[in-house]
Amino acid sequence: MHRENTKIIRIGDRKIGGGNPVLIQSMTNTKTQDVAATVAQILELERAGCEIIRCTVPDMEAAAALSEIKKQIHIPLVADIHFDYRMAIAAMEHGADKIRINPGNIGGPDKVKAVAEVAAERGIPIRVGVNGGSLEKRLIEKYGGVTAEGIVESALDKVHMMEEAGFFNLVISIKSSDVLMCVKAHELLAERTAYPLHVGITEAGTVQSGNIKSAIGLGLILNQGIGDTLRVSLTGNPVEEIKSAKLILRTLGLRRGGIEVVSCPTCGRTRIDLIGLAEKVEKMVEDYPLDIKVAVMGCAVNGPGEAREAELGIAGGQGEGLLFKKGEILRKVPEEQLLDALKKELEHWK
Repeated sequence: MHRENTKIIRIGDRKIGGGNPVLIQSMTNTKTQDVAATVAQILELERAGCEIIRCTVPDMEAAAALSEIKKQIHIPLVADIHFDYRMAIAAMEHGADKIRINPGNIGGPDKVKAVAEVAAERGIPIRVGVNGGSLEKRLIEKYGGVTAEGIVESALDKVHMMEEAGFFNLVISIKSSDVLMCVKAHELLAERTAYPLHVGITEAGTVQSGNIKSAIGLGLILNQGIGDTLRVSLTGNPVEEIKSAKLILRTLGLRRGGIEVVSCPTCGRTRIDLIGLAEKVEKMVEDYPLDIKVAVMGCAVNGPGEAREAELGIAGGQGEGLLFKKGEILRKVPEEQLLDALKKELEHWK
């Protein structure tokens, strides 16, 4: 398991690497300079389960805003820097717990060294990131296009730049919108470094398509023991990224806690609004800090048997349904009362 042997890196009050839990990240899509809007979004993400948050820092106003943002949130704050090394230094001076840079595009070795010196003084880790979409021309020519091998070589080049500046408090991220290329790149990189890896499928797409691509790609990567933090990158409300990340980690057995909802796909035997009911149940259970499985089944004939592994569930009939708990049928409930009956059981769960 690669993640069991990666270097431990501290980000604010959290630790990644060395077998620590895989942490969930997201990124704000507000203007960082708008402190109120950015804080409001981060607090919403915290409630959803976000454990590390990243904000873009395109200018000095955004860098200065980090100080006030940091005071009002409860999770580590990462500053995303592009091109200007001064933004990286300013972000650290204003309280960033970690910075994300591409050492190849912030102005040369002297600028890299300047950033490294401030980060070392303050004990701030640096995430070096490489994206398949911005791979250097020489590597595209060397490998005959954008490839996993090229992405890995580019990433390790950036790592070496930081090491040559005397800095080793590093996290690496390599991303591509090509799922299988991204998987292969992570496999290759994991063989060649002990730094912790932040994993993700970049530009994955909308909530529907992005979730499918992320689940496949991150599932293949994480299940090999690769990855110390993750972000599910979706075009939409970043809260959806957190929901998806939690479900991916739970599905892989890398995270416990939170109610898992299972539901059947419906068939001709279904006589209740199972789709609407399942969606309401999934929304409702977000408020309960229980580590159980809840089943929403459409058939009273097979439902309880198919969901026997669930601790609690409902199985529909003709305008009514069965409420069952730990494999035993509790009672028959009218369809319009099923959600309330389930909620009552959750509120008094033992």
